[in-house]
Amino acid sequence: MANLDLIVRALRTQCPGLEILEHEPMRAHCSFRIGGPARALVRPASAEETAAVCRIVRGGGAQPLIIGNGTNLLITDGALERIVVQMGDNMAAVTQPDATHLSAGAGIPLARLAQAALGCGLAGLEFAHGIPGSLGGAVSMNAGAYGGEMKDVVVSCRYITEKGDIKEIPLEKMELSYRHSFFSERNLCITSVKMKLAKGEREKIKDRMDTLMERRKDKQPLEYPSAGSTFKRPEGDFAARLIEVCGLKGTACGGAEVSTKHSGFIINKDNATFNDVMGVVDIVKQRVKEQTGVTLECEVLIMK
Repeated sequence: MANLDLIVRALRTQCPGLEILEHEPMRAHCSFRIGGPARALVRPASAEETAAVCRIVRGGGAQPLIIGNGTNLLITDGALERIVVQMGDNMAAVTQPDATHLSAGAGIPLARLAQAALGCGLAGLEFAHGIPGSLGGAVSMNAGAYGGEMKDVVVSCRYITEKGDIKEIPLEKMELSYRHSFFSERNLCITSVKMKLAKGEREKIKDRMDTLMERRKDKQPLEYPSAGSTFKRPEGDFAARLIEVCGLKGTACGGAEVSTKHSGFIINKDNATFNDVMGVVDIVKQRVKEQTGVTLECEVLIMK
């Protein structure tokens, strides 16, 4: 087992300007508001510093856990023996290299990115306005909503290889499909993304963003902590439909519950624990399998 104390010491020595939070509660960094203390959470300020961090962590025999806004994570209530690398505000700059392209750091929230596109009079990111994740994670899982997805706008991205090198990959090699990409099963870190959009009228772009946000508010339990859609869409069907026809709306364990507003969401209704959420997940998967024959697969990344 890697000695994380030695790795933290090496990070402090070799990256003297790096922000390091030791024994940091992960519930403060995840939309589920669940999660115990990570051995350390670090916030790099550049792609180069991120690459250095990844090299040091891997050189010490561990794998860094790369996160953004933590909107697709369920983390154990106990100690998380990992070095967490958070791509946040330090990696969130947006530039407009020409009339129809935007480049942005992987840490920028999608809502802020959509607002930046609006400010530039560029259309194509309206679908992303209400998705509560950050750009790097959105590309990694090809996030999408309301008929749009990241593969519709991405041109290329820069990422850190397992050896700690910074490379660029074009869209055609990114393997973007439903909740999947080139990055899905690899220990890689996206640092920035280039997107191609279309010139549009600001008023129409804003109207579309506002309309989609209202639809999201009407249909989703945004008033409770969650990780968004809990399960992937099974082929030819929808997880939420299957859960609802199985009579599972409102099913609860402790403080976790299948939302009565949208059955595709498991919510943290009342100080839920990791085990509460997993209890609901297990009930839902078992009942749906028994009644429909469909095996649901979690979309949320589970860190024990």
